[in-house]
Amino acid sequence: MKISKLAQVSPRARLGENVSIGPYTIVHDDVEIDDGTTIESHCVIGCPTELADGKSLKIGSNSLIRSHSVFYAGSSFGSGLRTGNRATVREKTVAGDGFQVGANAEFQGHTTIGRHVRSQSGVFVPQGTQIGSFVWLLPHCVLTNDPHPPSDVATVGPILEDFAVVCAMACILPGVRIGYGSVVAAKCLVTRDVPAGVIVAGVPARVRGPVEEVRLRGRNGMPAYPWPRHFHRGYPPDVVETWIRRFGEADKEGSPT
Repeated sequence: MKISKLAQVSPRARLGENVSIGPYTIVHDDVEIDDGTTIESHCVIGCPTELADGKSLKIGSNSLIRSHSVFYAGSSFGSGLRTGNRATVREKTVAGDGFQVGANAEFQGHTTIGRHVRSQSGVFVPQGTQIGSFVWLLPHCVLTNDPHPPSDVATVGPILEDFAVVCAMACILPGVRIGYGSVVAAKCLVTRDVPAGVIVAGVPARVRGPVEEVRLRGRNGMPAYPWPRHFHRGYPPDVVETWIRRFGEADKEGSPT
């Protein structure tokens, strides 16, 4: 282990092999950090809160938490967690392998997240959100859960199904479901459920057609969606192999092989 002399690590924390902790980082009680994880400077790991109901924080193996990030107690993350700087993830967030949190993104907890979900800078995800696997949340998109803000009525988070893409600065209203493989265009306001396999745009958002009609720029008319046909960067080989069997793989002309 490589722990800075300027870090504060609780003796009750459980650290695996080859863990690195940077200066001025605080690791609280009842935190489990698996092998090969790096936590940079000025982070708070396992921030205590009564809302965690006494549950511990688990960081999976080979994770990278960049500087000034804050993780509350009571959450669990699979292997390969990655964050940008100043990410905040609150209690009772449960995420699978390969979860990525962009710089200045905020996940308010009580959220379930599938495998290999990628969120970029400035994303906001409220309590009660359900996110499937292989979902993309592009910069500064906002998900909401209060039907009448501010209020004490029951909140209800959005539901994002597998392979959904929410583009930059889009806003998803409480309880809205984004269907499997659908795309929410940039800067649109989604007020009602989105069916599977379509693209929506506008304020309010309306269905513009099936995602297969969207073409990649400069790629000889290659369909942009389903995106796993042509975009594999950073995903594990076994995941990519599964996608190729399921979706096919686009050749240079854009046709599945």
